[in-house]
Amino acid sequence: VMAHSPIGRALICVAAGLVLLTACSRTPPADSSAPPQTPVNADAQALAAFQARVNEYAELHRKLDRTLPALTKEATPEEIDRHERALAALVQDARKDSKPGDLFTPESQAVIKRILARIFGGEDGRALKASIMDENPVGVKLSVNGRYPDEVPLSTVPPQVLAALPRLPEELEVRFIGHRLILLDVGAHTVADFIDQALPD
Repeated sequence: VMAHSPIGRALICVAAGLVLLTACSRTPPADSSAPPQTPVNADAQALAAFQARVNEYAELHRKLDRTLPALTKEATPEEIDRHERALAALVQDARKDSKPGDLFTPESQAVIKRILARIFGGEDGRALKASIMDENPVGVKLSVNGRYPDEVPLSTVPPQVLAALPRLPEELEVRFIGHRLILLDVGAHTVADFIDQALPD
C-alpha cells in the first residue's frame, strides 16, 4: 500500500538513486587500465642507434686486431705504421660493402648537426670554430674505410663538442676535416664514416 502512496513512491526513487550513485562510484574510469603513454624521444632513439652501431664497429676492430702481432711499448714508428696498414686492410675487407651513413645514420646526422649548430651558435661559437679551422684544410677527398690523409693534421675538437656528442669506444674518435665531421678509427688510421657540412658556416 505504501508503495502506491506519494511518500512511498518518493522513498523508492530516493533508494534507487542511492543504489545507482553507489554503483557509479565503484566503476573505474574507462581508460584507467590503459598503460600510460610515454612520449617517444626521437633524438634519443637516433643517438642510441648510432651508439649501438659504433660499439659493433669497435668490436669488429678488436676482433681483427687480435689476429695481428701485438705492438710492444717499444714499437718504432715504422712498426706502428705497418700495424696500422695491416689492420686497415682487414677492416676494409670486412667492410667492403660499407658506405657513408652506415654508422652516421641519416637520423643521427640530423641530431648531431643540430647539436653542433647549438654549440657553434653560442657566444663562444666563433672562437671554437676558429680553433677547429686552424690548419684544417678544406676540399680534402674522403672515402669510407679510406686512410686518413697523412698530410692532414688532426684537428682540435673542443671539449664542448666532445661533451655534447655520444661517448665513443676508445677505438674511435671524432675529428673535423674542413666542414665534415669524421669518425676516425684510431688504430687503423682510417675514416670509418663522416657527415658532410657538419660544421656550421
